[in-house]
Amino acid sequence: MTDTGTHPGPVTAARPGALPVEVTALRKSFGTRRVLDGVSFAARAGEFVSVIGPSGCGKSTVFNTLAGLESADSGAVTIGGEPADGRSSCAYMPQKDLLFPWRTVLDNTTLGLEVQGVSRRQARERARELFPAFGLSGFEDARPSQLSGGMRQRAALLRTVVQDRPILLLDEPFGALDSLTRTDMQTWLLEVWQKYRWTALMITHDIREALYLSDRVIVLSARPASVRCEMVVDLPRPRELSVTTSSEFVRLEGELLAVLHDESRRARAASL
Repeated sequence: MTDTGTHPGPVTAARPGALPVEVTALRKSFGTRRVLDGVSFAARAGEFVSVIGPSGCGKSTVFNTLAGLESADSGAVTIGGEPADGRSSCAYMPQKDLLFPWRTVLDNTTLGLEVQGVSRRQARERARELFPAFGLSGFEDARPSQLSGGMRQRAALLRTVVQDRPILLLDEPFGALDSLTRTDMQTWLLEVWQKYRWTALMITHDIREALYLSDRVIVLSARPASVRCEMVVDLPRPRELSVTTSSEFVRLEGELLAVLHDESRRARAASL
């Protein structure tokens, strides 16, 4: 565990087009309420980085800034060494799948491409190619109501990935799932990411999820947020679910849990 975001762990080859991300001294306030207080961290091309911290500390605000949905008061975000244009470089998957019930699964997955101006025929061809890899073959013409929760999340991630952006932003993508389905989805995401090697940043409140999926974990402090510490997850890849019972995994989990408990106490004390 380190106190800064300057020690990326070893990363295998990134996919062509994957880009590094650097967040530097990001500050943001809403009215008189300071939310971000100099957040700085980085993700290398093809790296999987999770961001955790107490509830309400500003994790989603960081992602909204990366995605171009919020503007920072000060600080900088660069992608590939250039000032970030989140709207063209980041594909953002929010907590809820937000599938439109009146559209088929295939037409839901093409929505982002259509918004970009891609023709409906081309968008459907591009999305259809990914259905086997995402475990959705045969459900192209189904409605979202006919899918399980896990399948809906896979469809939402396909809709995100098919936009072919260099950065994936995942905001608690499995937070609404039951424990067993969530574990299955974590394993599936790990396999898909290992195959495609996007640069991925994920918000989660689940320490085990962060450790199982990530190359590094960034811990934000209580609001106003700064980077409290960073952990390099030096566990072998590809990872099997059995790694979560290893002594090294348990040690890392204990360290993160202690830090988060400390930050949660600070957050409660600040609210009194």
